[in-house]
Amino acid sequence: MSDSLSTPEPPRPAPGDHHPGESVRRTRAKGEPRFPDGPRADPAGSHFERRIRSFQPRRSRVTAGQADALQRLWAKWGLDIDGHAVDLADLFGNDRPVVLEIGFGMGEATAQMAAADPGTNILAVDVHTPGQGNLLNLADRTGLENVRVANGDAIILLREMLPPDSLDGLRVYFPDPWPKKRHHKRRLIQPEFLDLAATRLRPGALVHCATDWEPYAQQMLEVLTAHPAFANTRAGGGFSPRPGFRPLTRFEGQGLDKGHVVNDLLFRRVQHEDRRDH
Repeated sequence: MSDSLSTPEPPRPAPGDHHPGESVRRTRAKGEPRFPDGPRADPAGSHFERRIRSFQPRRSRVTAGQADALQRLWAKWGLDIDGHAVDLADLFGNDRPVVLEIGFGMGEATAQMAAADPGTNILAVDVHTPGQGNLLNLADRTGLENVRVANGDAIILLREMLPPDSLDGLRVYFPDPWPKKRHHKRRLIQPEFLDLAATRLRPGALVHCATDWEPYAQQMLEVLTAHPAFANTRAGGGFSPRPGFRPLTRFEGQGLDKGHVVNDLLFRRVQHEDRRDH
């Protein structure tokens, strides 16, 4: 066995020595944050809140490019969901319409939509650190100024941090379907969630959901159709064709090639006195 006192430890590579796409792994001291200048591990102390969650944080490797983006850009374009009120005009630096996207994966579709519609701000929420870093990296590389990345629980963001009528849209693309019957209560699109979202959406705001899990799609359709604050944009009801502004992702394309069915739902937030009978 070698003598640790006489055998020097090889120097750790500097951040700039990593190659793009290379995973970042190093030993951290106990209590040391993963990214000192990046998103916090548990911004709202949410594990103390007794509530069934619709998401499950995933641990996966962060590439050097993603880590660099988190370190450089979080203070500028990131938001930790910590329960404190946020001024959207201050967050984005303008008063353009804001769309909330819950669960953006690796962020490719979000970046495409932001680039195609620079007049709309996108507040994208997720708990997946590699995806957060990837979206920040995409925004930086393509010069997007209308994307902000939020880290944490979207329910806390909606309930405690955003004022009434502050959102012009809500996007929920391919949420976790929680396919087992005993887990259906974890699905995001439920009457209670729509009650909360309705308070933050302006009249006319578009709620757009998409899923490749047909039983969940049917549940979404039933719950949205029954809710008095929302009206289906499709004449006669039912699912809508995929709108041109929602990009076809590589993952979705692979599923379609295998015969998967993807359903889109587009509903408008309506004034209660103007709502249509369903």
